[in-house]
Amino acid sequence: MRKRFFKFYIQLKIYIHRHLSLSREPLLPHTPDSLSRSDQPRRNPFLERKGEREREMADRFFPNEMPDFEAETTIDETSSERIKDSLTEVLSLPYKTLSEKFRRSALDLKDTVVRETWGHGGKRVQDFALYTGTLGTAYLLYKAYQVTKNKDDLALCSEMVKACDSASHGSRRVTFICGRAGVCALGAVVAKHSGDERLLHHYLTQFKEIKLPKDLPNELLYGRAGFLLACSFLNKHIGKDPLSSIRTRAVVDDIIKAGRQLANKGTCPLMYEWHGKKYWGAAHGLAGIMHVLMDMELKPDEVEDVKGTLRYMIKNCFPSGNYPSSEGSESDRLVHWCHGAPGVALTLVKASEVFGCKEFLQAAVDAGEVVWNRGLLKRVGVCHGISGNTYVFLSLYRLTGNVEFLYRAKAFACFLLDRAQNLISEGKMHGGDRPYSLFEGIGGMAYLFLDMIEPSEARFPAYEL
Repeated sequence: MRKRFFKFYIQLKIYIHRHLSLSREPLLPHTPDSLSRSDQPRRNPFLERKGEREREMADRFFPNEMPDFEAETTIDETSSERIKDSLTEVLSLPYKTLSEKFRRSALDLKDTVVRETWGHGGKRVQDFALYTGTLGTAYLLYKAYQVTKNKDDLALCSEMVKACDSASHGSRRVTFICGRAGVCALGAVVAKHSGDERLLHHYLTQFKEIKLPKDLPNELLYGRAGFLLACSFLNKHIGKDPLSSIRTRAVVDDIIKAGRQLANKGTCPLMYEWHGKKYWGAAHGLAGIMHVLMDMELKPDEVEDVKGTLRYMIKNCFPSGNYPSSEGSESDRLVHWCHGAPGVALTLVKASEVFGCKEFLQAAVDAGEVVWNRGLLKRVGVCHGISGNTYVFLSLYRLTGNVEFLYRAKAFACFLLDRAQNLISEGKMHGGDRPYSLFEGIGGMAYLFLDMIEPSEARFPAYEL
């Protein structure tokens, strides 16, 4: 296994060196210049647009040729010999055996990520954020520590967070995934696990000193919802609510007020804008904001606004079952955590948990069908890749206990386990603009594999708490 991942490491380095990028290839074929006007068939704009959409979507994901569901069975040596396809063979393994494969692969990948993003003696932190920076590697190490109880991982995680603490001083970014709040929050939790009361006090003090700019947006990656997510992470892992509910309440008030103002008594109770667009997805829009608000103590009318906003989204999804990236968008292309059905599905699962409404569960299951059919993306990461889309099935499995969702999570994860390294090295799969990062690269795949060891406890990294 280690030889296999060393080969993968070399292939990935070659991939990066050559700057392979599927996104640089034209998404749509051009009409050949050699055809004269008289040679060309009569144009049908509707059929052309339909064909273009189908070709563009095909460029985004691999066809899912795996069975919709297969119950786990015991594979004997005779039947194993008849299996020719390596993916089918991996997917057919008993879960205990498969779990050990995920474990070994995850730890090998983790070591590669640490080597490339940190090195042996540490590196000067240029990008401190959890999304694509050093804090993402620290977050992966913290996850590895939770799974293996290896204190070396915890110690290295703490070292990385300290470097991120220094690098993020003075930053105006205040959120969990892309800002200083993430540094302080993870630092405090790691300090608690390390038994370092002085360091715990330091990070909590630093967190409480974070000031939110008045012009802060409301979305998850860079806005108020992202700050509240850091508060929820701290309160969950530190215990006894170390942060004043007065402060979080003030931020909730600002988010609700802004959402109602932009909605302006329209059919959707809450609406938000980021860079001129009213986004719907988890990263910048309604799904992410509603997800965070459900962790807060809401007033009865605010609860109804959150429910009403989710019902508006369900009512206005595409006929395909996918969700628009923004209000009024007619482009049914993106099936990502950041934009589209996967991020919305995770929010709907949470709504079903919080509110106990069957309509939200059914909508989540419907969104999951979109992910199953169109979510085997030609990218590896959690933000917009197969790793992130796998968490839709893990989330549904955690909520329902239905083994069909576990099978589908296993199928997507096995696709990565069996094929990702070759597809990336061949240029058929995008390894991420930051190929070792948590949200775009193989750091997220390593995190997923660690979660596949105990799938009933799996949570989308830095989002599902």
